Amino acid sequence: MTAPESGDAPETATAKAWLRDHSELGVGVLLLALGCLVLGDALTMDVAVAQRGPVGPRTVPIVVGAGLLLVAVLLAVDVLRGGRGEAEGGEDVDLAEPADWRTVLLLTGVFLGFAVLIDPLGFPIAGALLFWGAAFALGSRHLDRDPLIAAGLSLLAYFVFDNLLGVPLPGGPLMGVL
Repeated sequence: MTAPESGDAPETATAKAWLRDHSELGVGVLLLALGCLVLGDALTMDVAVAQRGPVGPRTVPIVVGAGLLLVAVLLAVDVLRGGRGEAEGGEDVDLAEPADWRTVLLLTGVFLGFAVLIDPLGFPIAGALLFWGAAFALGSRHLDRDPLIAAGLSLLAYFVFDNLLGVPLPGGPLMGVL
């Protein structure tokens, strides 16, 4: 066994410190990957030959993808020049307190439950459970009014999307009633 060289530890510490000081580059990499994905999908999209005019179904995704790439490059240049984001400036957040993982896990469970229940129960019932579960996870304990408000919001959202906007949502067992 050979002993580690004395120069390895300071180089590792320096690299870690550099990465910590330039952690915003991770956001730039994420934006770059997302921009490449959007542009790749836009450029490989099947478009009807009979399309007329300069604006087609590829236009918006190409503009969004190019914008993502531009923002990624500008962010990377800013970070490498020494720019840093302000750490929670202006927000009412106590950074000394640990994260509230209970709330995060409850909200995750509510959203996953909604995704599982929307097909068998339909949007009105699954949406009411989603709204009530989110209110409960975020701290509301009004067990008499929260389910009523959640049901009202869910029915309103169903009516607006299904009837007014023409976005078909699954009605579930209430399909004949609504």
